[in-house]
Amino acid sequence: MTRPTLPTRRAILAGAASTLLVPAVARAQSMRMRVSFDDQQVVYQLADNPTVRDLISLLPVELEIKDFSNNEKIVHLPRRLDEGGFEAFNDETPGDLCYFLGWGNLALFHDDYIFRDDLIRLGHIEGDVAPLLHKGTYPVRIEMI
Repeated sequence: MTRPTLPTRRAILAGAASTLLVPAVARAQSMRMRVSFDDQQVVYQLADNPTVRDLISLLPVELEIKDFSNNEKIVHLPRRLDEGGFEAFNDETPGDLCYFLGWGNLALFHDDYIFRDDLIRLGHIEGDVAPLLHKGTYPVRIEMI
């Protein structure tokens, strides 16, 4: 009987090191999140920052999504997220996914909004914002794809 060949410590370390060499942009391109509620679904391309990585650690999760104001839907999370992804921006766009520092919730913008040092941008919608215009309060499932 032959013993199975086990990878050497050097091979294991080399493999681990190669994953660290993959640029952050390449890793971010594969970070996609689906938000499903009622008969609606949206997919977000996520940024690569500490706040996003903390959000991902919660997924999959089932919560509640509801309308807020006239330009967004919100989802209250089970806990606050790491705020290390904070970076000021001035190119606000409908379809942005943000973390609101004041309440610790997700903000899914479907119309214009203004950054006021209270948001961390997490990503942007792939496709149209139309599903976010579906009014009401619903159970929501948030998961990586």
